[in-house]
Amino acid sequence: MIIKGDDMLKKLNQAQKEAVLYTEGPLLVIAGAGSGKTKVLTTKIAYLLQQAKAQPNEILAITFTNKAAKEMQERVQDLVNEKALQMQISTFHAFGVRIFKENYLEMGYGKNFTILDANDSLTLIRKILKELNIDPKMYSPKAIRNAISSCKNNLITAEEYQKFVTNPFEETVQKVYQKYQTKIKTSNSVDFDDLLFEPIKLFQNQPQILKKYQQLFKYILVDEYQDTNEAQYLLIKKLSAYYKNICVVGDESQAIYGFRGANYKNILNFEKDFPNSKVVILEKNYRSTKNILNTANKIIKNNLNRKEKNLWTDNDKGEEVVVNCLPNERYEANYIVDKIEQLQKEAVNLNEIAILYRTNAQSRAIEEAILQKGYPYRIVGSIYFYNRKEIKDLIAYLKLIYNQHDNLALLRVINEPKRGIGQKTIQEIETKAIQKKTSLFYAIDEGKTLVFKNLIIELQKIANDVNLTELIEQILSKTNLRQSLKIENSAMAEIKIENLEEFKTITKEFEEKYGIISLEDFLAEISLVSDVTEYGEETPQITLMTIHAAKGLEFQHVFLVGMEEGLMPHNNSLAEPEELEEERRLCYVAITRAKQQLYILYTQNRTIFGHQKPTIVSRFIDEMALKAKKITTKVKSANNIDHKATYQVGEKVISQKYGPGIIVEISDKVLTIAFKHEIKKFIKGHKSIQKL
Repeated sequence: MIIKGDDMLKKLNQAQKEAVLYTEGPLLVIAGAGSGKTKVLTTKIAYLLQQAKAQPNEILAITFTNKAAKEMQERVQDLVNEKALQMQISTFHAFGVRIFKENYLEMGYGKNFTILDANDSLTLIRKILKELNIDPKMYSPKAIRNAISSCKNNLITAEEYQKFVTNPFEETVQKVYQKYQTKIKTSNSVDFDDLLFEPIKLFQNQPQILKKYQQLFKYILVDEYQDTNEAQYLLIKKLSAYYKNICVVGDESQAIYGFRGANYKNILNFEKDFPNSKVVILEKNYRSTKNILNTANKIIKNNLNRKEKNLWTDNDKGEEVVVNCLPNERYEANYIVDKIEQLQKEAVNLNEIAILYRTNAQSRAIEEAILQKGYPYRIVGSIYFYNRKEIKDLIAYLKLIYNQHDNLALLRVINEPKRGIGQKTIQEIETKAIQKKTSLFYAIDEGKTLVFKNLIIELQKIANDVNLTELIEQILSKTNLRQSLKIENSAMAEIKIENLEEFKTITKEFEEKYGIISLEDFLAEISLVSDVTEYGEETPQITLMTIHAAKGLEFQHVFLVGMEEGLMPHNNSLAEPEELEEERRLCYVAITRAKQQLYILYTQNRTIFGHQKPTIVSRFIDEMALKAKKITTKVKSANNIDHKATYQVGEKVISQKYGPGIIVEISDKVLTIAFKHEIKKFIKGHKSIQKL
């Protein structure tokens, strides 16, 4: 049963109502942050049905994530009940699957086509490189996969790509792309990018099929239009050409995915693409205080490529936006946990606290401060610093250098990065080790594995002569961990390199704290912070995430950290005005995540990749016209530890989280405790552990 139209419209402000009521012709809705864009989209769908403008199957609503599509489906269903189930409310790629299922013969596929995931594609590319006698160390399979994906998103076939070839890498991509497409077509498979690429080719080659879909979908609605790439843009443009009842909703000021191929100019050019279109601007914000919105408006007005708008709200003026300068990242982290402690005393739910940063490497100091305080936390859109694959690989090298009997460490890195050591070779080593009753390392005596063994022996000798930070540099260099990622040449590889370099900051801090520290002590220390418990969703937790991952979310209290030139805006953006504008949009997104209180932090010095350097305050803080407060006094440490506490093996203790347990091992600073279901490590004297 559809609810009454008047009841739907009463819940909308004037601009929202205007967008819902406009039903004939192209409509551009510029929806500022927190302005209720999802409410507009879902109410518009309900209104079209209530007014009998279209049947459910004649409405196509597209968004970018499964989560967003599910939320839209549920909200429409609340308004129109079961009729929402008859609509195509989905992601772009889910819509592409529908086109495939309905037209597989015309597209040259069998009925039971399969969709390759990213790993499947990578495996196939590696196989093709082997067939072509191309060294994967010279041309990274991931880099080739990324290049092929980019081609498809820009609607470039393997044949067409040939005219773009200007260097050996591109020549390799062209050869692999050609064979790749032949193989997946032969195996009746498609990859993720084909789900848009192939339907667009179908529409271009068979206009009668395009016309069928054009006449089917009387109304097309697109969410987050500023994030569309070339393929998505062209698909929507073709589908809406018949009725021209196209409604796109988005905000160019929140366009932050240029690195993925999104083109924010699609939303700026909407009025050119669809003449006589109506434009509605949603400026009323329901999320943030006046002070937060004023800060957001001040910074985004510095972008030239934007639609003019000014966010406003009926909410209270709220607390002043706090801008603080700390001496270094340790002060920054401790400042945050002290503020969180204050918020806890005010009964603020940890779920309402978020810490946002530009790069994943920034999370490490903050994670450690939160761990020492004992607060639960989650990392969204990423994983814990010490649990990241590249960091675990690096630590495995350290463990193997320290202890050649560590079979787990050896198995992790013997072919990382790739050295041509396969599973069969490893099985042969395992057999020898059993026969000789020794570790895998000492069973190695020939071939490529012997080269690896000699590398570890060389690094072991180096470890005796250099400090930890220098040892890390030697490992990154001599093992090719860093070089293999450089060859990969992708945005993700760049992030991994940053994380590996950030590890040198950790070793440098240990050296400054303890003086000369042995590899043994260092490995014992980091085991404490790397052994992180992941809390369930039902547990209130502080949220840590990059700003990119924060888009679409909101929190009562937000800490925006590392507001320095080189971090925000990022070094990679400083040379190009277009990229600098995207960094400014990223900052705008971060600010508008905050509902009640916003803390903006930067440091005078920051240790990056093992080297402490003076920083320059971000130009964005100047643009906000906010006065910074310099904090030079020592921030209260989050480390609540009784250094005088003594323990014995076999002693019974109780943990606030894990219950009763028994101490099974004691090292210099670490207790290993066996609880009922698991074994955990704690710093001696930690406040959460008490003797029974």
